[in-house]
Amino acid sequence: MTPHAFSSRDLDCALRADGNPGESPLWSVHEQALYWVDILGQAIHRFHPATGSDETFPLPDEVTALGLRQQGGLVLTLRHQFAFYDPARRELTRGAAPEPGEPQNRFNDGKVDRQGRFWAGTMNDQQWAAPTGALYRLDPDGRITRLQGDVACANGLGWSPDNHTFYFGESFRYAIFAYDFDPDTGHLANRRLFAAIDRAGGAFPDGLTVDADGGVWSVHNAVGRVVRYDPRGQITHTVALPVPQPTSVMFGGAHLDTLYITTSRQNMSPDQRARYPLSGSLFALRPGLRGLPEPAFTG
Repeated sequence: MTPHAFSSRDLDCALRADGNPGESPLWSVHEQALYWVDILGQAIHRFHPATGSDETFPLPDEVTALGLRQQGGLVLTLRHQFAFYDPARRELTRGAAPEPGEPQNRFNDGKVDRQGRFWAGTMNDQQWAAPTGALYRLDPDGRITRLQGDVACANGLGWSPDNHTFYFGESFRYAIFAYDFDPDTGHLANRRLFAAIDRAGGAFPDGLTVDADGGVWSVHNAVGRVVRYDPRGQITHTVALPVPQPTSVMFGGAHLDTLYITTSRQNMSPDQRARYPLSGSLFALRPGLRGLPEPAFTG
């Protein structure tokens, strides 16, 4: 089957921004707003599509990933710690740092599962391809469990609609892996290759989201592309962006039928920024498919 191809003309620039990098898009059904982070800019953003306004919440540390919190506010990862943030009070509460012996590592991506647990992975921020990262689960009672080691840049997490498959990307293994997932215990088993990228093409997998039909939307950073895989790992859709560094994806909108794509201008030369002036902006696409509402951390 020939994949359905969207061109950059099918995309809207929903918000012109300077994400460095823009990351971790998170749709709040309750607020009808899209949260996203600027990692090096040390800020959380809250974008309101209905008005076009984008609020900024500066933080004293790099913030890398977000999740909704059932009692209000956000659960998040800072450079080295789990944390909570209350946008109404602009109040940050720091939590545990699970890797005190890995100072070169930092958190990268994270998501909340449907049982209200927050999952987050780390990466080596000095040598991105070094397999010093890991995958962690923060339970509502505060317990932290290390689930996977030897990770070469944790990037992209998601669960199948039936809640029995967990997807996890490692950027510099150039692959997305699938695991059998036990929703009651949070246990992972049977790690296997779900999709791979030919590293010779210059791309690496970044953030991902799973739609209501079980399709896995994965960002191919460095080549300006988003790809949808069906549950068997076959490509069904491709999206070409007008910028080279997309970072992550999330469905949002009143009907969860808008695919939002964050992008980056990190490490771009002045010539590259002039050639791709929308780098770091937020893009939107109506792909004809819908997402699932993001669950909230129950701790």
